[in-house]
Amino acid sequence: MNIFGAVIFCTLVITFLVKLVSELLNLKASEAALPDEFAGVFDEDAYRKSREYLRVSTVFSLFEAALDLSVLFLFWFLGGFNLLDHFLSGYGLHHVAAGVLYIGILLLTQSLIDLPFSIYKTFVIEEKFGFNKTTPKVFAVDILKTLFLALLIGTPLLGAVLWFFEETGQMAWLWAWGGITAVSLLLQYVAPTWIMPLFNKFVPLEEGDLKSAIMHYADKVQFPLTGIYVLDGSKRSAKANAFFTGFGKRKRIALFDTLITSHPVSELVAVLAHEIGHFKKKHIIVNMILSLGNLGVLFFLLSLFMNNRLLFDAFFMKDLSVYGSLIFFSLLYTPVEWILSVFIQVLSRKHEYEADYFAVSTYEYGAALGDALKKLSRNNLSNLTPHPLYVFLNYSHPPVIQRIMRIRELSSGYHAKS
Repeated sequence: MNIFGAVIFCTLVITFLVKLVSELLNLKASEAALPDEFAGVFDEDAYRKSREYLRVSTVFSLFEAALDLSVLFLFWFLGGFNLLDHFLSGYGLHHVAAGVLYIGILLLTQSLIDLPFSIYKTFVIEEKFGFNKTTPKVFAVDILKTLFLALLIGTPLLGAVLWFFEETGQMAWLWAWGGITAVSLLLQYVAPTWIMPLFNKFVPLEEGDLKSAIMHYADKVQFPLTGIYVLDGSKRSAKANAFFTGFGKRKRIALFDTLITSHPVSELVAVLAHEIGHFKKKHIIVNMILSLGNLGVLFFLLSLFMNNRLLFDAFFMKDLSVYGSLIFFSLLYTPVEWILSVFIQVLSRKHEYEADYFAVSTYEYGAALGDALKKLSRNNLSNLTPHPLYVFLNYSHPPVIQRIMRIRELSSGYHAKS
């Protein structure tokens, strides 16, 4: 094993060990007593159930991660990457076609390995805790639709990236980055009307008190609402959520039907005020720029490691190839991606606080957002006392108790000034 192999091996092992430690610390932290903030929202039975859900989910996640890592190491050290490459080379395919097949086979194999875990999580764990509403038919159809989209969109996109690096010389990374960026922006634009409806029904929110309250608030904050939709989340899960998607004339606010049935109008408008806050604070644009910027850096660094003999030797590969470079560099890039993800999580938590502040400062019943978060925590069996290390590494949102306390402080201070 050369230096590249050692770095990749150690990085993967260390990443898993950090995950293991943070997960175990998180489990230990969950043994704390029910926070006073949630008295009257969680009873002892609900709190016990939330901790049991965390324990079962954590053990399952660690087992899956350990198996995935073991399979990767087994495939790697038994020369699987080279055996697959040698098999495909016997068909005399064009480099781009061979690359698409090579990467496609690896991704399909990974998906097949993960499939039993997905089935177990959905139909055993989520079922046990009362969340699963997915039927085997819906589950299977979702997989087929995802595969169809991967073939329809992913295959030509991957082929284009491989072609750029094969044919366009030193500036290939720039062409690949520009192409992926253009397609990403296009997908953001069309996804709400062309792709997402393949999986869920989006029904315009009907006239009534809720829609009137939302429209009144939107006018107040000068937010041009082009669509408020109810999503049939109950088709798959009892969990509730709301989100903002798309941009331009195709942007949508979507409310899960499970959310609407569990919260009064004031809480629902407060939740939407939070989502509008993300838009007003330009969080969506910032996240998109960061994501595309990271992609550009990745492609540039990939160009520096293209067809690196030492990198291929680390994976016992005989022949150099663009597609091999893409796979092996992505593994070498793992520590960078991991560190970047931590900083992205820090920024995301900051954005959540800013969106909370926007909701509290612009909606007269902004404090209802805290009440909504309490109910969502109970209904989703959220972990109320996560460990700080686990939060730092994994949470895109601040711990719910911190958000609730901040919302109460902001609401008191804002309305005191008013």
